[in-house]
Amino acid sequence: RKAESGDAAAQCELGCRCYCGDGVEQDFAQAVEWYKKAAKQGYDEAQYNLARSYEDGEGVEQDYSEAVKWYEMAAKQGNAAAQYNLGCCYKEGTGIKRDDAAAVEWFERAAAQGNVKAYYALGCCYEDGEGVAKDSEEAVKLYKRAAEQRNVDAQYNLGLFFFKGIGCDQNYI
Repeated sequence: RKAESGDAAAQCELGCRCYCGDGVEQDFAQAVEWYKKAAKQGYDEAQYNLARSYEDGEGVEQDYSEAVKWYEMAAKQGNAAAQYNLGCCYKEGTGIKRDDAAAVEWFERAAAQGNVKAYYALGCCYEDGEGVAKDSEEAVKLYKRAAEQRNVDAQYNLGLFFFKGIGCDQNYI
């Protein structure tokens, strides 16, 4: 009832239930309709979910530029997952012109909120010097933060850095 009366949080929640088939029949297209209603009211979680639907082509035709549009709206409101995903779009040139510096900016915003994937992505940027000056010590710090939160890719990269002594003292243990 709340969703039908225009409550954005309820609309987003109903969209999530339609997406997952939780208490209702799974219906991606119906999920998108509920996400759109909430997203147009500025509800960042719905904007993020709508962006993912466009990116994945679930419930709508796949449209990367539309995904970027909705990620950006949610990201500007401080949604860390949207900030990370928007950074990925810039990094890969998906739906928008590739821009490593913009990718780093969005990864930094997401990492500042504790987004583990963003720590790892930033570590990669510092390791390779993409969008920032190459800095192995900073890459190690970022990989450590992600590794401590069980990001296996960061754990692997951190192990290689210690094994080779890149950005840190060599350590085989």
